[in-house]
Amino acid sequence: MNIKKEIPLLIVVLIPFVYLAYIWSSLPDTVPLHWNYKGEIDDWGNKSSLIFITFLLSGLTYILFTVIPFIDPKKRIQTMGNKYHNLKFLMVLFMSALAVFIIYSAKEQSITNPSFIYLAIGLLFMLLGNYMKIIKANYFIGIRTPWTLEYESIWKSTHKLASKIWFVGGLAIVISSLTTNKDFNGIFFISVITLLAIIPVVYSYMEYRKLKK
Repeated sequence: MNIKKEIPLLIVVLIPFVYLAYIWSSLPDTVPLHWNYKGEIDDWGNKSSLIFITFLLSGLTYILFTVIPFIDPKKRIQTMGNKYHNLKFLMVLFMSALAVFIIYSAKEQSITNPSFIYLAIGLLFMLLGNYMKIIKANYFIGIRTPWTLEYESIWKSTHKLASKIWFVGGLAIVISSLTTNKDFNGIFFISVITLLAIIPVVYSYMEYRKLKK
């Protein structure tokens, strides 16, 4: 592990914790913890829950991406080098930003515009789409179906397809978040995410059937 590379990541991980500590005294004892797709509060809890949520988002993401290369049985992730580090930084940055947004929204007790979340997730999918085609076969990251894990050719073709549709799907979410109302955004977002999850799985099975024939 390169300590110098990890320092910027650790700073990013700590940002939401520092922000939470800074505003802790101004938070009410009971804060909103969850919002529906319309941006309406549908769950409340003690403000201490924000510590756990922050850890799950930024802290746990960093820990998982740090540990995975060492426990990968195939040791393929380690061969990705800087590409994996960049992916790790991207995910940690996104999760830390999301944690800050949740803490801020809890403090204000509202989400001024839920479309911002859809916009951010759309951008994330566009960026992840660029990484999908370079992810080596492994048991932790990527489209992990019985067929992609068994055949490297299916892994490659499935992730090549996922790379394209995740970028396009992310772009569609971004455009929708900027041009349509929040009710449509929520329905459109759920529909696109469902397709982005299902299509690669179905495709990998179809490729397996073709390979068997």
